[in-house]
Amino acid sequence: MEIRGRRRCKSCGHEWSYYDTGEVACPACGSMQSVGIGDRMQHTDSAEELDLAPHRNALDDESLTDVTAGLQSDLRAYLRARGFIRGGDLRDIDDTYLTARELLHAADVLSRLRDPDEETQLYVLSLLRGADQGERPKPEAVPSVLSEARGLAYAESLAAYRRDFSTWLEDHPDPEARKTLATLGEHIKRVEALQGDVPVEESETLVRTARELAAYARDGDESALTTARDRLSRLA
Repeated sequence: MEIRGRRRCKSCGHEWSYYDTGEVACPACGSMQSVGIGDRMQHTDSAEELDLAPHRNALDDESLTDVTAGLQSDLRAYLRARGFIRGGDLRDIDDTYLTARELLHAADVLSRLRDPDEETQLYVLSLLRGADQGERPKPEAVPSVLSEARGLAYAESLAAYRRDFSTWLEDHPDPEARKTLATLGEHIKRVEALQGDVPVEESETLVRTARELAAYARDGDESALTTARDRLSRLA
């Protein structure tokens, strides 16, 4: 959507950026009466931060499996609020978002396992400890039982990113970026159709491709576009 992200309080005249705070109330006096100023810009992201500390603390009294119900609810709320355009700027798909969605799927797998092994539990714990810090496990760390969870999580994340990227291109038309984004979308749909059952390295390649394509579209980095296309061609 397009909004005026700069706000001016009618009560005290204070100005602030809704893009940065996500708050309608005036941060100076608390008044809810404000007006938008400046131009409207595309904005799909929120200022909401992911805080998993309460769920980590709950592990003192509960098992990891018991913690997953409330954890999944909070993760869904965070992911619903997030987007990738802030004040007209296209952002990268970030590690916090990717890891939060992977944790959502991994927690679901864990809850359905009758007797999860130590490797699986430790990996889910690593996601829980690092997601809100932007710490994303390397592909080689993913246990085989959770590889599909990671693949599906990344595909869903990239599908959401692709939608915002496409929206951003409406105001920043670039046929080459649009064409490559469409090719990326075909790979994403394939992974979703396979329910994430692809090598974890392939999911990593798609993430890198999305970031390289964004670097080209934002900054005109031709080498990033070439690299992105090369990565996609090797996946065909």
